Amino acid sequence: MTAAAGLVWHQLRFDVLVFWRSPASVFFTVLLPIIFLVIFQGLFGDESLPELGISVSTYYVPGILTLAIVSATTQSLAMNLTVDRESGRLKRVRATPLPAWVFVAGRVGNSFVTCVLMVVLVTAMGAVFYGVDVPTKTIPALLVSLLVIAFAFSSLGFALAAVIPSEESAAPIANVALLPLYFLSGVFIPESEIPDGVLKVAEVFPVRHAFEAMLTVFDPATTGAGFEWGNLAIVALWGIAGLLVALRAFRWAPRRP
Repeated sequence: MTAAAGLVWHQLRFDVLVFWRSPASVFFTVLLPIIFLVIFQGLFGDESLPELGISVSTYYVPGILTLAIVSATTQSLAMNLTVDRESGRLKRVRATPLPAWVFVAGRVGNSFVTCVLMVVLVTAMGAVFYGVDVPTKTIPALLVSLLVIAFAFSSLGFALAAVIPSEESAAPIANVALLPLYFLSGVFIPESEIPDGVLKVAEVFPVRHAFEAMLTVFDPATTGAGFEWGNLAIVALWGIAGLLVALRAFRWAPRRP
């Protein structure tokens, strides 16, 4: 193992341990999506969506996965980075010999590990408790989609942290930015129940396209490999835009003196 790889591995282990020792992070990132899955299944699990040709169970598994991935990346990174910046922890890290890219790799790596865990956990719950088919034939598409979505929303997490002004406003701004998109994009409400005009608005933002990519992966009627290249391209473009904003505006020192 090279020195750079060793540094990244050490930082990743540290960030993973910090994450799992934070009850708030574990609840909102891991447990809350599972709670949403159980609630939606309890309310609508016996119904079907004839317009889409799938069951409600099959619809909500990729929906909750989209929520979980966005929560583990954009929401978690934006909130935690803002708190660390305003408390002075980022400034102290920047003053150490640790390269900035290693710190970023540790945070993004922890988010990706959490995303993989949520994919396994939610898929297993869907298969065992709700009879949702495991997408074996579209596993390559699932992995590629996960990589693209995790990269894009991690970049957006750093970009959002760069513009959040204070620790107190981190959670409200992150929730205001993301919660409406879950409703508009069909994550919480079946898209067959959402007006076409609202879906057109949702298609401007990446959450809708991430959900469509994941839904195709889990749809039993999907033919071929299940890659949603158009949707993934839009998600990737949002990620590149977020990366550019983060490179230009991200700060290590507190905004408040």
